[in-house]
Amino acid sequence: MDDEKRITLRLPGDLHAWLAAQAKSARRSLNSEIVHRLESGRDDLSATASEGLSDR
Repeated sequence: MDDEKRITLRLPGDLHAWLAAQAKSARRSLNSEIVHRLESGRDDLSATASEGLSDR
């Protein structure tokens, strides 16, 4: 992450609590947990898209 951007994020309380618990169990900060999950989702979507192209 060489070009970081700062954002304000509004989350429902229950989602925030769940993410905070997941971050704690993974020994990550809340920010790192959110970034990790976003990057994992992006990677999964990219892999799925690549697989779809190879099926043609």
